[in-house]
Amino acid sequence: MVTAGAEMTTIAIDAMGGDHAPRAEVEGAILAAREFGLHILLVGMEAALKQELSRHGHRGLPIEIVGATEVITMSDSPSQAFRRKKESSMHVAARLVRDGKAEAMVSAGNTGAAMTVARFVLGTLPSVDRPALAAAFPNMKDRVSVILDVGANVDSKPEQIRQFAVMGEIYFRAIWGVKRPRVALLSIGEEEMKGNELTREASNLLKQSSLNFVGNVEGRDVFRGNVDVIVCDGFIGNVALKISEGLVEHVQGMLKKAIKSSLKSQIGYALSKQAFDDFRKRTDSSETGGAPLLGVRGITIIAHGRSNPNAIKNAIRVAGELCRARVNEKIDQELSAAAVAAQG
Repeated sequence: MVTAGAEMTTIAIDAMGGDHAPRAEVEGAILAAREFGLHILLVGMEAALKQELSRHGHRGLPIEIVGATEVITMSDSPSQAFRRKKESSMHVAARLVRDGKAEAMVSAGNTGAAMTVARFVLGTLPSVDRPALAAAFPNMKDRVSVILDVGANVDSKPEQIRQFAVMGEIYFRAIWGVKRPRVALLSIGEEEMKGNELTREASNLLKQSSLNFVGNVEGRDVFRGNVDVIVCDGFIGNVALKISEGLVEHVQGMLKKAIKSSLKSQIGYALSKQAFDDFRKRTDSSETGGAPLLGVRGITIIAHGRSNPNAIKNAIRVAGELCRARVNEKIDQELSAAAVAAQG
């Protein structure tokens, strides 16, 4: 295999975690190495990875295999997998980042296990109380909105919500190039007095921050595109994420059924199919890659278990972009500066 140059960003891939592993991970890694010029470390069972690589043209690409002897499955308990499967592909990938042999890790494996491994193998940034998982949602303005936390924490404090907002704002700036992203708080109404104690206290902290905080938004505003970053407790965020994923699948199914059953002409069918294909592309999660676990040392991207090669490729792309943007340094600097200002 080719050894990467000193200037090349290195990404470690948990190649055994996803539903379609290692095929999707290997194909996605080849696409990413070819398109983005990244050094890829495929972590997993060596024999399986060598066999999969042999099916593809990868000569000259900066891809290497790093062996691992265990696999964390989707049915494994995250806490037990963390303690008992120390030589899993997920653990080995995280240790590569911790030890400075890679700058980021990508996994489409067990989400709970990936968050646990990243948090305790890599550790959190000094200024971060708890890491947060950020998800990108397509909106009606043909852009995306980012929601966090979508599952790393089931109970959060107001100060942690403020930290989520800072991390999400930096992430949005890095990936989508918006200088002053609009930040909002997810609640049950736009009025400040609405919501629970957590949202009211978090709203006060966000108003006092240097962020471009535009106030509260409701669930129906998530897809409108009037805000860029939406913060919430991880329990609420995860429910919103799962409902949204289910809704997209449901709408796609209804549209497909309607097209097949009601159209009379070939022209009408072609036009409707084109509209359906456009909708499917706009809501395709594989284009956004994965969700970054913000606040841990070393970039960590958690992709969907059903990730195809395109999703893996884009998860690797996002990991590389966050590394080049030095997102962790910016998060630590801005949160540290805010803490000093609050004490003063």
